[in-house]
Amino acid sequence: MKKITEKQIYTSVIGILLIIISGGAYYYSDLYQKKISLELRVSELEDTLGITEENLSQKEEDLLAEKERVGSLAEEVQNIVGTVGILDKLSKTDKELLQKYSKVYFLNEHYVPSNLSSIPLVHLYNESVAQQIHSRVWPYLEDLILAAADDGVTLWINSAYRSFGTQSTLKARYTTVYGSGANTFSADQGYSEHQLGTTIDFTTKGIGGGVDGFEKTPAYTWLLENAYKYGFALSYPEGNAYYVFEPWHWRFVGQELATYLHKTNKNFYDEDQRKINEYLVKIFD
Repeated sequence: MKKITEKQIYTSVIGILLIIISGGAYYYSDLYQKKISLELRVSELEDTLGITEENLSQKEEDLLAEKERVGSLAEEVQNIVGTVGILDKLSKTDKELLQKYSKVYFLNEHYVPSNLSSIPLVHLYNESVAQQIHSRVWPYLEDLILAAADDGVTLWINSAYRSFGTQSTLKARYTTVYGSGANTFSADQGYSEHQLGTTIDFTTKGIGGGVDGFEKTPAYTWLLENAYKYGFALSYPEGNAYYVFEPWHWRFVGQELATYLHKTNKNFYDEDQRKINEYLVKIFD
């Protein structure tokens, strides 16, 4: 067998080492290249992510702006719908109900409330004389009478709806008896609140079914303190410019307007008609 010399062994070892070193260098070079490539990819992804986050932020701002626009549009639509609803409600509400009549505004002879209801006899002072009231006012009037009864106060109805013709006959009768003095307490036909079907003349115990002395009764005191809760206002308080003081004469004007007049201690006829008209849409609410 051929003897292997030390030189050959040395050469072989060196060769093997070179192969190993060469392979390792290649391996680490490959790793380095992959690392560089990976870092470049990460950098690209970071750039892309930055752009994406920026786009996302812009999209969020755009979405918020769109929501605000849609919300504003929805509110505008709602306002329009509400306005249309109010206009529709007003078109179906009798504008005469809150007009000033006493020597101010004329109600023609053909005017009759849209719907009248007979007042139950139990609430009339004179059961032999039928009385009617605007149908939509009756629930408020009935509640008022029953509330007064709960407080120990008796309220009867002396007079309610009067037609143009009935008022004409009544005024002629008063004029025959009192002459021009009748103008201080009785309206001409067409100027009476009673033709609206929303006005009541009350009476109570202790005054014989009439109206003289009504202002000294618990009934009048109760009405002053509570009638507004049911939508009624005193038309002719003391010192008014139209007729003598009529503590028995109450007109339905709606709870909101009646409450306003009560809390501000104002008289219906002292208010500007434009101000009064603002309450028409809610008169039966």
